Amino acid sequence: MVYGKKVVVVLPAFNAERTLRKTYEELPSEVVDETILIDDASTDETVRIANDIKIKTIIHESNQGYGANQKTCYNAALESGGDIIVMLHPDYQYPPKLVVPMAYMLGSGEYDMVIGSRILGGKSLKGGMPVYKYVSNRVLTFIQNLATGAKLSEYHTGYRAYTREVLEAIPFLENSDDFIFDNEMLSQILYKGFNVGEISCPTRYFAEASSINFARSVKYGLGCVWVSIQYRLSKWGLINFRLFRF
Repeated sequence: MVYGKKVVVVLPAFNAERTLRKTYEELPSEVVDETILIDDASTDETVRIANDIKIKTIIHESNQGYGANQKTCYNAALESGGDIIVMLHPDYQYPPKLVVPMAYMLGSGEYDMVIGSRILGGKSLKGGMPVYKYVSNRVLTFIQNLATGAKLSEYHTGYRAYTREVLEAIPFLENSDDFIFDNEMLSQILYKGFNVGEISCPTRYFAEASSINFARSVKYGLGCVWVSIQYRLSKWGLINFRLFRF
């Protein structure tokens, strides 16, 4: 617990057999009250390993997508009574121990959402981020900061923490089931005026770490631009897009 608030870590998993155990073992038990894994129809031994190390596991019988996985994650965390919900990929790309500062930032009441930024600290390329991903990250972040008026260092990290109040206020179940879900959700949170904090997060890129290919990256990038356009037009009151219709 943090400041008397229950901390729940959710792990959206797909074929994470090689990294799940290591990720789980590095979670800070002094802070984390419960861990929930959502398996999106993995074809490897992810579920068996989760059962071996006694993680609460929910299984999708068919692959539903990254966004759909998160929807199940957050619903499960809310149902379990989580006050602070941290989403961590079980592919060991992000340091599990950073759950501690992220949880305390939310528990303090100063922030409603915290993201682990790969850009703060300037070590993303040294950590192995492909150059094309770094460049596209910077371009998309510039566009989105213009659209939202925020000054975030990036919008595309998969390491995120939320207060219960944020998850209850955002209609995330209506968002995409694909990778653009992350971007839609962060944009909605900014649209509602919640306070978003950032923490520098070193990232590891290696064979077992999950990553989308170039074609899907292009699709994701175009989707982010479209979300930004919808955000600005909705703020101006010109078009009432469903994404920002609360």
